[in-house]
Amino acid sequence: MREPDSFGEPALKALFAGDFHIGAAVNPRTMKTQEQLLRHHFNSITAENEMKFESLHPLEEVYRFGAADELVSFARKHKLAMRGHTLVWHNQTSDWLFQDGHGASVSKEVLLDRLKSHINTVVGRYKNDIYAWDVVNEAVADEGEALLRRSKWLDIAGDGFIAKAFEFAHEADPGALLFYNDYNESNPLKRDKIYTLLKSLLDQGVPVHGVGLQAHWNLYDPSLDEIRTAIEKYASLGLTLQLTELDMSLFRFDDRRTDLKEPPAELLELQAERYAAVFKLLREYKDVISAVTFWGAADDYTWLDHFPVHGRKNWPFLFDEQHRPKAAFDRLLQE
Repeated sequence: MREPDSFGEPALKALFAGDFHIGAAVNPRTMKTQEQLLRHHFNSITAENEMKFESLHPLEEVYRFGAADELVSFARKHKLAMRGHTLVWHNQTSDWLFQDGHGASVSKEVLLDRLKSHINTVVGRYKNDIYAWDVVNEAVADEGEALLRRSKWLDIAGDGFIAKAFEFAHEADPGALLFYNDYNESNPLKRDKIYTLLKSLLDQGVPVHGVGLQAHWNLYDPSLDEIRTAIEKYASLGLTLQLTELDMSLFRFDDRRTDLKEPPAELLELQAERYAAVFKLLREYKDVISAVTFWGAADDYTWLDHFPVHGRKNWPFLFDEQHRPKAAFDRLLQE
């Protein structure tokens, strides 16, 4: 990996200092292996998994804050802004939350009481350190006519669980920015569903302040026009926008190739063109976009390795496996 004094290139955060925060998702391992890269190039971090429900609250009477506290201390020490991720999700949530002592489903009232207690504890603990929370994550259905995806949340508490989560979070920290966060956010069908949900929440007076565009994109999809339309549609609601989990996969989702040991030069060039075009577009909307967070920092660690295709390496970031700038970073310097 690079030595601390080997950063000859300008900091990524400096390139966009007049536009938006530049963030990265981190975990306890990358906080150490990528520390110099994080400190030089980024001014915001998000916990990758350490603040999800099952990580923090595995049993009803048990909280485990060690890893999350470690990340918060890192942010505080290096004067990095920090986003909280995530309070309500259908995945990575402890089973006990939805069950009584006999394994049967709890009532709506019990579930919401447990949620309120969890949010009070977690958001309250980090009240002075976390400026924004992804309160509800991925609640919208991907396909079909249904607005919301089927989940234990929906089955037990009905669609009101979303509003309650935002209300509880606002009570726990009135100063925090509260986001709804989702993927495929630029797909026209899902985009319109997310808009419908957000408008409904705002019409009810629910304290939702922003929408998180996860932005798990690839070299081909979504189109720039789809991204632009999504930005404008969400911004029309008066919400703050943030890209919360940006990466640029070299492959379409169902590309099955697993034989690549290094990224092909032609794909890296396409990636450079794609990143340049995307950031040029984002800069046009800097008045409504307040942060762009990558779901990682460099190609030595990415959740896209082996997902969704086992054995497929990916190289989705601006920095390579040795933390050196790639063609995509160089292209951003020219913009």
